[in-house]
Amino acid sequence: MVDNITQNLKSFFKEANKKKAVLGLSGGVDSALTAKIAVMALGKENVTALILPNDELTNPDHVQDASNFAEELGIKYETISINDFINSYDSLPWQASGFAKMNVQARARANILYHYANTHDALVLGTGNKTELILGYFTKYGDGACDCEVIGSLYKTEVWEVSKELKLPEKIIEKTPSAGLAPDQSDENEIGVGYQEIDEILKKFEQGEKPETENEKKLWNRIQANGHKSEIPPII
Repeated sequence: MVDNITQNLKSFFKEANKKKAVLGLSGGVDSALTAKIAVMALGKENVTALILPNDELTNPDHVQDASNFAEELGIKYETISINDFINSYDSLPWQASGFAKMNVQARARANILYHYANTHDALVLGTGNKTELILGYFTKYGDGACDCEVIGSLYKTEVWEVSKELKLPEKIIEKTPSAGLAPDQSDENEIGVGYQEIDEILKKFEQGEKPETENEKKLWNRIQANGHKSEIPPII
């Protein structure tokens, strides 16, 4: 599985005539696995990680975990606060909703990543897993903005399995999954279903089964509502 992803990533860069990659490194397992596979495919000298905390929200331990892992991989990394970028939105002539305040963080990070990529002739690596992509559990034009999704073929439970096989730090693997866009946010609490059950349900959907239980209907409705996130915007 990992060998296939690594080889395909290498081929993608060759076809794009690019050598360098940049990704956002959060201290979570998805971005850590993405960085690990990128190094395996492209070489550590061609991978850069940007650690982009919100100083008022991001757990400092997560920032330290990210920088420690970047050093372990031997890749270049920069830590850049996004607060000056997101605070500039306070000057807009309307009061931001809580939803807008959360999503602007992900979009600010995407802008910074693409600024780096355009400056250094690099491609932006996405860090979304298959579970998130199917559910639409990402910010459109935020963490969903990338040139390729490295682990997009792996369900969340498979991300954990592969990360253990590749011996990623246990502290990172065992961390509670969170988008980190609000205080005490947790993926599973926000979705309302645990990842183990989510992946089992999504695999049933892939086999053509229809939703029957309450949780299956909940996930089905989320997929339908977020379908636009994975489609090219319609031309009217």
